[in-house]
Amino acid sequence: MNQAPLPSYAPLAEVVRSGMREGVHYGAVVGLSAEGEVAYARGPVHDAMFPRSSAKPFQALAALRAGAPLEGTSLAIAAGSHGGEDFHAAETERILAAAGLTTEALRCPPAVPGGAAARKAFLAAGRSPERRYMNCSGKHAGMLAACVAQGWSTDDYLDPEHPLQVLVREATEDMCGERIAHTAVDGCGAPQLAVSLVGLARGIQGMRLSPEGSSERTIIEAMSAHPEYVSGTDRIDTELMTRMPGLVSKIGADGVLVLNVPTGETVAVKISDGDAEERARVLVGLTALRALGVDVAPVKEHLTTPIQGGGRTVGEVRGL
Repeated sequence: MNQAPLPSYAPLAEVVRSGMREGVHYGAVVGLSAEGEVAYARGPVHDAMFPRSSAKPFQALAALRAGAPLEGTSLAIAAGSHGGEDFHAAETERILAAAGLTTEALRCPPAVPGGAAARKAFLAAGRSPERRYMNCSGKHAGMLAACVAQGWSTDDYLDPEHPLQVLVREATEDMCGERIAHTAVDGCGAPQLAVSLVGLARGIQGMRLSPEGSSERTIIEAMSAHPEYVSGTDRIDTELMTRMPGLVSKIGADGVLVLNVPTGETVAVKISDGDAEERARVLVGLTALRALGVDVAPVKEHLTTPIQGGGRTVGEVRGL
């Protein structure tokens, strides 16, 4: 298999411990002005990448276009990556029940809750992994609701050639303004569609700037109104959206983040090492938003990430 040349990622954040640089996070970040112009860019922002869960708003859009009766919290969780708390599992079941389905219809892998407190309680009770607790179960429930609304088969709804997934592809290309560069399998089993960081940012911005009452705008508004269903208790997406009303924040696996504010400014980030500890992408994204003129003072402490040593702060991760 021929591989594209290695991307020319830019240094975006440095890890400083006790006054010495310990490491550097490389990646790419793009910021769109309220008018949709590329006003901030570092790294290969036009190269194809997997947006991972940051693309869930596009998948939710396809579900709405197919007639899925999603609104409010059900729409937020369909566009979210929830923490597997009981209220998340209950909302997923509610979406399925309204479509005449049970959790047996879900094709995402069984999982334990992702949130620390919920996971601890779940395991302490001796429970086994369940599909409804998988962070993508809300998205899968929304997809299934769309299939029922259209009379499409539900057993194979994750097949890239299934009518729903064809609609997801069309919605993604429609919003991002570019062709899908590659199709892969995401962690939840759904098709994962490669676009550029610029395309991801333009897609989310386009949803925000769509007419009032449109499906695109409704998804963005549901996410910002119900952040706990997009993410969960004590998770960064929820915190950012709660403390900056109107903001949409959507993390994706392997170092991805997209941020969008009501005035339209939008940032998309990809950290090349995957940012497993989530210590770089948020500060990089907020730094880009600030460069676009957005007031990030309500969450200014997230412009750096503390580094611990011996039970105390001995350094920080900071932007470059």
